Amino acid sequence: MSATLQEACYENTTAVYMALELSNKQWKVLIGDGHHHRHKAVVAGDISGLLEQIALFRAKWCVPSEAPVYSCYEAGRDGFWLHRCLLSHGVKNVVVDSSSIKVDQRARRMKTDRLDVKSLYGQLIRYVKGDDDVWRVVHVPSVEHEDRRRLYRERERLISEQGQHTNRIGSDQDTCKK
Repeated sequence: MSATLQEACYENTTAVYMALELSNKQWKVLIGDGHHHRHKAVVAGDISGLLEQIALFRAKWCVPSEAPVYSCYEAGRDGFWLHRCLLSHGVKNVVVDSSSIKVDQRARRMKTDRLDVKSLYGQLIRYVKGDDDVWRVVHVPSVEHEDRRRLYRERERLISEQGQHTNRIGSDQDTCKK
């Protein structure tokens, strides 16, 4: 069996679409042009690896460098640093409200990162082509506003931790009295 070489480059590509499923150790990436796509895994936080995947896809399918790159990911624990980083590299990114992603409630649904990123990819293409009802886009706060929210969250965490310690100490004293 021999490999068939691609004779002509795919010329009708107008954009590159990239969906990301973020987790602690690695990010699942689905990158494509609407006709061809590839699944890859990138170490979490590795922006250079992510940009390399875009370059490899462009090279394989002869996508011109001036073609725009659209990306999306679900809002979550990573915050908005990735959004700002992608924008600084010329990627048009959208942060999606995860509760707004439509799923069939009657069907049994497999839940894997690979399937989630495939769903995000298809919805990203629909969104870029003008379907605004696909999902809700999260408003990305400024860096200063995000830092102010971080202080509030830290205070809430400390208050909760204080309550846990108080309850533990109180329960230890109750067991010593018995």
